[in-house]
Amino acid sequence: MFDRLPPLQTLRAFEATARLSSMTLAAAELHVTHGAISRQIRKLEEHLGLKLFFRLTRQIILTEQGAEFHQLVTRLLSDLMRESERLRGRNLIKSLRISTTVSFASKWLAPRLSRFRQRYPEFEIELDVTDVNVDLNDGQVDAAIRYGLGNYRDVSSERMFDETVTPVCSPDFLEKHNGLTEIKGLLNCVLLHEYRMQANWKAWFEMAGEKKFCCQQGPLWTLGSMATEAAIRGEGVALGRSLLIADDVAAGRLVVPFPQFKLKAERGYDLVYRSDNQDSFKISILRQWLAEELSSLKD
Repeated sequence: MFDRLPPLQTLRAFEATARLSSMTLAAAELHVTHGAISRQIRKLEEHLGLKLFFRLTRQIILTEQGAEFHQLVTRLLSDLMRESERLRGRNLIKSLRISTTVSFASKWLAPRLSRFRQRYPEFEIELDVTDVNVDLNDGQVDAAIRYGLGNYRDVSSERMFDETVTPVCSPDFLEKHNGLTEIKGLLNCVLLHEYRMQANWKAWFEMAGEKKFCCQQGPLWTLGSMATEAAIRGEGVALGRSLLIADDVAAGRLVVPFPQFKLKAERGYDLVYRSDNQDSFKISILRQWLAEELSSLKD
């Protein structure tokens, strides 16, 4: 494909000679002899079928075509050098590839990655955001943070955070509904539901002592983060997952009307990795950082 290109060494000799207007100086820069530079330029001229220089007694001057070609060669060699340096620099940085869910990435992990980078600047985080469990044994990612029951096949895992759920809504919504001082006040509210959520409204009402409470229908969201965002917009009351609502509660975007009633969910957040990676430096760093970040949220 590239067999018609001139050899790289001829381009380097030409670029240096044109830039320095001297074969002698070009030879010194490239650590070769004057004769080697002369031969490389002659070889390039033969390859191109062009005269690149006017050779005077004590001076060498670019021809019009030589000057045009010099601009092209300078640009191409500069691009090649810049990209080579970029790739070389990337190899000096350790890559940490993490697969995790959409909700966890958007509501909790991504806002905290700057703190990870400040602490571990030698690591470059690569996120694979998907709600599908990726195959950790194919080497595409180093670890996964999964929301599940902890029963994962052919991998090692450890529970990082046990989830609880509790009703949340926007401050304006709470005010419009007279503060929701009693659980029965939820009868007059739109309840937001998360698809396939085991710790659902029915389970929460039973835990809160309203076993006969008939949970009314309301909007159904595929992701927990979507239900949370709907609550922030004032569309109703969501059953907020503790990890996903933490930042919004801290920022005042959400309020918790019944903080005394928190239902422990069956699912939680697990750090999952290949069994032969348990003691790897990358996993140790990630495990320690996650534990520290999550510690402030644990009841």
